[in-house]
Amino acid sequence: MTKSKVFIQPLDRIAIALMLLLSVLIGLIILQGDVVTARVRDFTWQNQQIGAEDNSFTLTFSRPMEVKSVEDNLKIEPPLAGKFSWAGRRMVYTLVTPAPYGTNYKVQLQGAKDKFAQQEGRNRVIQPFVGTFRTRDRVILYIGTDKEEQGRLVLYNLTQEQKRLLTPQDLIVMDFEAFPDGGKILFSARAAKNQDLLSAQLYTVTTGVPGKSGQEVEPAGKVDLVLDSKDYQNLKFDLSPDGQTIVIQRGNKTNPGDFGLWFMPATSNGSAEKPTPKRLESQPGGDFMITPDSQAVAVAQGQGAAILPLQGDARKPLDFLPQFGLVQAFSKDGSQAAMVKFNTDYTRDLFLVTNQGVQKQLLKTTGSILSCQFDIASPTLYCLLTQLVSKEQYIEQPYVVAIDLKTGQQKPLLVLPPAQRNVQMSLSSDGLGLLFDQVVPQTNPPASLPTNTLKTDDGDVIATSSLWLMPLLPIADAATVEIRPEQLPLTGFRPRWLP
Repeated sequence: MTKSKVFIQPLDRIAIALMLLLSVLIGLIILQGDVVTARVRDFTWQNQQIGAEDNSFTLTFSRPMEVKSVEDNLKIEPPLAGKFSWAGRRMVYTLVTPAPYGTNYKVQLQGAKDKFAQQEGRNRVIQPFVGTFRTRDRVILYIGTDKEEQGRLVLYNLTQEQKRLLTPQDLIVMDFEAFPDGGKILFSARAAKNQDLLSAQLYTVTTGVPGKSGQEVEPAGKVDLVLDSKDYQNLKFDLSPDGQTIVIQRGNKTNPGDFGLWFMPATSNGSAEKPTPKRLESQPGGDFMITPDSQAVAVAQGQGAAILPLQGDARKPLDFLPQFGLVQAFSKDGSQAAMVKFNTDYTRDLFLVTNQGVQKQLLKTTGSILSCQFDIASPTLYCLLTQLVSKEQYIEQPYVVAIDLKTGQQKPLLVLPPAQRNVQMSLSSDGLGLLFDQVVPQTNPPASLPTNTLKTDDGDVIATSSLWLMPLLPIADAATVEIRPEQLPLTGFRPRWLP
């Protein structure tokens, strides 16, 4: 009879030792309780460049936090007013107004407490956190009037005090609009050797300005033809707010009765085929503007204003407002519009029209309502108007007014000389600055003009033009603080802010 002995193998001994060690460690952890330090796991704006469309950031924590301690200890430098909201371990901070452009910001959080620290009788605070982000540079665009800049699209970075000429000398720019990310400009231009104002073609040009963080920046000055003028004259155009669609008012060169709106994609979206325009089947109209949702176009049509779909049968308007002859501006969310009513006594009324059916008269003028823009930072509408000062000679005096849309209060900001009717204004995306130009027309221009001569929309020959910047304050503050415009060291006209 044989006896067998059981031996513990070396590998078994190692495994048993590891299990004992892990058991001891687990026991110690259980005895000590939860010692994980709370910290910020993610900050959505970390090292990002943001614009006016970016209105909230998120902090994600590693542990549930005591809400009040976080809200009391969060610091933003320079300060940005905002509101808190929570979803578990995620905190969202929504800005009350857009962050001012051209600024570096620091977000700090220290001293905030763990949600369960007080229940456990402990004083555990969050690991100190510091995050940074910046806003886009303050950048303007204009058409130059002096020397080598004449007729060319010029970009000026106010933050860095840098200038770029975007378009070549052989093109005379007539109008332009920026894409929403600021990386490209859509513009109409004629050849410098051609005085025919109806020969304009549509182009895009790159700005060299970075848009959203992470996107590749194309070098400035790359020009691409979008739409030629071989068979049709390109009279006016508008770029949709999402930057995807262009609407063009076109006229057939051989058939004057063939006149109307066309639309086309703004980009090829990677396709090898060049985008081509399609006719918007509707009645001919006047001034037009694409709606904020980029799905329709508002057109002065007949005795009113029609909202026509860009997809589908445009002969059936989505809406028609017979009492208004023109849409001057839409609010960013599309809930409000500034509309003009033309009266039989030759006066004009400006109305605020909402998607709830409210129609509120804002002002009446004996002159013209040239342009209006909604401020996304406050319930304010800025308008460039004229007032008739001489009926005999029909002389109009332009002025800029800010209208509080809640109270109806009007605050005149600037009165310009009567000779300055050809004024253009532009409100900055952050609502803190208003650009405008002062065109000086030539007196007694010669009968024979150079082919690169610049003219206003009224046909006046431009001798030169200065650009001005007016800082803006809320209407309540502006009532007690005198605001004066500052002349910029630039010569040009039709100034606009880059988004």
